[in-house]
Amino acid sequence: MEKAIKSIILAAGKGTRMKSQTPKVLHKIFNKEILGYVIDAVNSTGKAQENYIIVGHCAQQVEDYVNNNYDNAKCCLQSPQLGTGHAAFQAYEDLKGFDGEVIILNGDIPLLTSETIDKFIEEHRKNNNALTVMSAILEDPTNYGRIVRDENGNLKGIVEEKDTTEEQKKIKEINTGVYLLDWPKVHEAFLNLDSNNAQHEYYLTDIVKWTINKGLKARSFVLENNEESFGINSKKQLAEAAKIIKNRVLDKLLDDGVTIVDPDTTYISPETEIEADTIIYPCTYIEGKNKIGRDCKIGPFARIRGDVELGDSVKIGNFVEIKKTKIKSHTNVCHLSYVGDSTLGCNVNIGAGTITANYNHITKEKFQTVIDDNASTGSNSVIVAPAHIGENASIGAGSVISKDIEPNALGLTRAPLKILKGWFDRVKR
Repeated sequence: MEKAIKSIILAAGKGTRMKSQTPKVLHKIFNKEILGYVIDAVNSTGKAQENYIIVGHCAQQVEDYVNNNYDNAKCCLQSPQLGTGHAAFQAYEDLKGFDGEVIILNGDIPLLTSETIDKFIEEHRKNNNALTVMSAILEDPTNYGRIVRDENGNLKGIVEEKDTTEEQKKIKEINTGVYLLDWPKVHEAFLNLDSNNAQHEYYLTDIVKWTINKGLKARSFVLENNEESFGINSKKQLAEAAKIIKNRVLDKLLDDGVTIVDPDTTYISPETEIEADTIIYPCTYIEGKNKIGRDCKIGPFARIRGDVELGDSVKIGNFVEIKKTKIKSHTNVCHLSYVGDSTLGCNVNIGAGTITANYNHITKEKFQTVIDDNASTGSNSVIVAPAHIGENASIGAGSVISKDIEPNALGLTRAPLKILKGWFDRVKR
């Protein structure tokens, strides 16, 4: 029978180099928080019973995010913040008597995948380790803790960058900050941490030394793809991580038969599903969770903001924005349109410049627009939600529609045309 697993995710840091009032772990990639990527990677293994999120800087903001999005996570406050070992120790009381394994991760590593975590757990169990540390080989290991080995290549310990000797600085194998512990064997290490180092902090890395000194088995698991160890500490690194994630997504979609005309200018979130033979034109940005059918055409310069479902053969034109909308097959949303909080039927034609006005800025409420099969809107129409446009109904160009339009009817609001002859000459005089 497999051992139970719980995780500790360190998310208490300020992230000074981000130069932002937003906590580092709540910065977003594809409208999803960095911390969310880490929690989701752990949850996607299907092995984690519970996640302990260690909060500190802007603790309430981080805790609100966790509580609003995850049922199997509990926040533990680290105050004051006395290092990574002290951070992980905040979950110690909750783990008393736990007879399983604990995986410890940093909350700023959004590129780590659930597949890698699975391999990490498998390697730990296969070798019957008391502790396994995830490591990576980097050409430039600056700012990372180094994996130190003895003359036989056995794991000896981890030395933080600020405590390394000149010789240790040359080591290219680094600590990713991910550990897997056989909790009954290793938990006492947290009671024996000290702050005898350059920073006077309690280092999580010292649990490796403790494990080895006790004669317990400690080994490293070297990442196959070292980009998964990439931590976010600046806005530049945030942008770099976004590119890596989008390239992963595009590579998979291309392999699945989706046409991406210009991968360099196309961004698609990992939670978006797209079926084969759909074409994504340049400068398209798709974020959040979406489902897109076959033979669709999207863009160029289109934006899909999440919670969007497109049937087969849907066309989303250039400079179109879609949000929280379900669109059935063979429907066109033409250029320069905005469709939000809506349901569109089959064979609907949304004319250029159509807007669903879904938001009341005074009450902060959003309302639904429903457009049934075979209906159409003329160019520059505004549909003020809540509104229901019936089957086969039409909206005249330039209309502002604030009432339901029954099936087969024409909705039209238009001031009489006035022609002032000789106007140019009068103005010129």
